[in-house]
Amino acid sequence: MRTGDTPRPQPGPGGDPTDEATYERVRTTQAPPAQAPPVQALSRRGMLRLSAGAGLGAALGTAGAVPRPAFADPAPATGIVKPLPPELFVPQGTNAEMRWEAMRGQGHLTPVDRFFVRNHVATPRIDARTWRLKLWGTGLHGAPPETRPIEFSYEDLLGMRAETITSAIECTGNARGFYTSQQGQQVSGTPWGLGGVGVARWRGVPLSAVLERAGLTSRAVDILPRGLDADFVDKGENLGRVRRPLPVAKALDDVLLAYEMNGAPLPPDHGFPVRLVVPSWVGVANIKWLGDVQVADEPLYSPWNTRYYRLFGPGYPPEGSAPLTRMNVKSAFELPWDAPLPARRRLLHGRSWSGTGRVRKVEVSADGGRTWRPARLRDRHAPAHGWVRWEFPWRPNGPGRHELLARATDETGAFQPSTAPYNTLGYLFGAVVRHPVTVS
Repeated sequence: MRTGDTPRPQPGPGGDPTDEATYERVRTTQAPPAQAPPVQALSRRGMLRLSAGAGLGAALGTAGAVPRPAFADPAPATGIVKPLPPELFVPQGTNAEMRWEAMRGQGHLTPVDRFFVRNHVATPRIDARTWRLKLWGTGLHGAPPETRPIEFSYEDLLGMRAETITSAIECTGNARGFYTSQQGQQVSGTPWGLGGVGVARWRGVPLSAVLERAGLTSRAVDILPRGLDADFVDKGENLGRVRRPLPVAKALDDVLLAYEMNGAPLPPDHGFPVRLVVPSWVGVANIKWLGDVQVADEPLYSPWNTRYYRLFGPGYPPEGSAPLTRMNVKSAFELPWDAPLPARRRLLHGRSWSGTGRVRKVEVSADGGRTWRPARLRDRHAPAHGWVRWEFPWRPNGPGRHELLARATDETGAFQPSTAPYNTLGYLFGAVVRHPVTVS
């Protein structure tokens, strides 16, 4: 805990208080039982009803009354502002997936011009001069839902103590397409390859500092950050603006209100003027275009921690798993998919990353997984929340089609299995990916 932080009730022994799956089991003890039914006790239908808005009570209605800032021109027809040259991106509807060959020869950070884009709707254009971050709710001193929110301007945040972190942000569905192409399993959602991830240097104000200045109480349990993009409509149902609860313990730990990316102000597609950066956690937690934050003394729910971003399917309860938190281990080659390669010795390059710890070992197979050899790690002192670059010498044993495989192990022992456990929404594909190349 940082000096000056409001003392927080701890979940107790046997769990990481920054992990939502652990925190969910105990956070209801910090709120009146009538207000905070345990998620485990909710039916699937009940959770959907809560997340759609009825169960969020008048509090969300109050937040909905908070005026939006002025907007400039809307995004282009693609919904994305920045150029999407085909040599850098694979279009994915309202999203744009980075091509891994675009990272060949780059440094540790992903350049902004090739950082992937994950949008639920179109990128909003926001005027920082009229933008305000509003904090409100029963978890703040003297700030019940009906009172005026506590506001911070863009200039207010720029004037506060800043921190810089290097962290990956990764779509929870990154590599989803391999459930079908490698495992023959049908899943719903954008069929990402491995390009729904990027690493950047983020600068901004610790969320803990803003919460403390706003008057965080010891009773606070959850926060609910909400973006300023347009309402998300799923199959004709308006679910409101993107929002997803975070336990206060995580919010006070390492979450950043970022206003810079790789040394420059955030671009529109990546959250200008301010976004959350939630290190190691699923991408949806990193709310872009942040507009308001509800701080509550009871557990909070939204579609993004009930109907989405849980694991559903065989082996899971009807309401799904606990809300997803940390990302898993993955590896990618800096090569085009089905790359044509000359029949000569070469260095293969790639990157591996994990949401549970630093990558300590990478192994590569050039014969489809029959044999494995260690790759040479280039970033033995990489940032805790970044990735590790590696290289592997390879001389093809003949022309034709080959499959290249890479698997990583992190410092906690987490590793990439040969197959990924199935879930219907295709989250957290962490198995070894079989990368085809053709040697001539």
